[in-house]
Amino acid sequence: MSMVVEVVRSGFVESRHQARVLTVDAEGRPVETRGAVHVPASPRSSMKPLQALGMLRAGLRLEDELLALACASHSGEPFHVDGVRKILAGAGLEEPALLCPEDYPADRTVTERGRVYMNCSGKHAAMLATCVLNDWPLTTYLEPAHPLQRAIRETVEDLTGERIAASGVDGCGAPLFFVSMLGVVKAFRSFPMSSEDSYERKIFEAMRTYPEWTSGTDRPEAKLMRALPGLMLKAGAEAFDAFAFEDGRAGTIKIEDGSQRARVPVTVAALRSLGLDAPELAELAVPPVLGGGRPVGELRIR
Repeated sequence: MSMVVEVVRSGFVESRHQARVLTVDAEGRPVETRGAVHVPASPRSSMKPLQALGMLRAGLRLEDELLALACASHSGEPFHVDGVRKILAGAGLEEPALLCPEDYPADRTVTERGRVYMNCSGKHAAMLATCVLNDWPLTTYLEPAHPLQRAIRETVEDLTGERIAASGVDGCGAPLFFVSMLGVVKAFRSFPMSSEDSYERKIFEAMRTYPEWTSGTDRPEAKLMRALPGLMLKAGAEAFDAFAFEDGRAGTIKIEDGSQRARVPVTVAALRSLGLDAPELAELAVPPVLGGGRPVGELRIR
């Protein structure tokens, strides 16, 4: 049975969201299983750490905050944009090489629009840098048959232990792979559980050390990672989250209707099912429902 999130306004249940949830303990044993976690799902940007791993395996050399940015769905804050430009410059490229769509940043203090502000531009800059290192074509780097995308596909199948059930096109134009939530959890566990000198561990350390670079200064994903310093967490569009803790505890959630308002409360519930909690999570666990600018209800989980 799926987890249910109720939206309560003025004492009445106004809406309900259903969620699939899978969490495993440090040994990889299931702790909570809610809904059809074995069927293919679309992790969307939650797959970015796996895409970055494919790039590192193909020769990309990024460190620290720039590696975290390669895994990011960033807010387009000035430091994000500067980082994207730094990755491009390191490969001898400029912004027109990016093939992600033009967009406004999520950071509303910035009013400019362009490809570099698109939330996936860090990943795209890293993809281009990988192509330059391997002398692969730059103008077709998003095509499924491109050597870069073939290398990423192999990495996804390697870490999930599954054959990709289906593929499509993500919002940024890159190939999108459908795998089960079981496979996603297996993949995310591999990041903290790999050897200290592995590429997986390098990504894990970059993401948890620089959480603002993977999302944004005030984003809930960064708040969760700051509250739980051993946590690596990556959100995806249509309300998908995946995470792993330094000792191997891991999990993933998917809100069936794609509602972002239910995503973070369910992720907090998934973390708490593994004994991962902190005072800072309280506000994220029960976001208020507003009426006239003041709280008149809340989201609650059944």
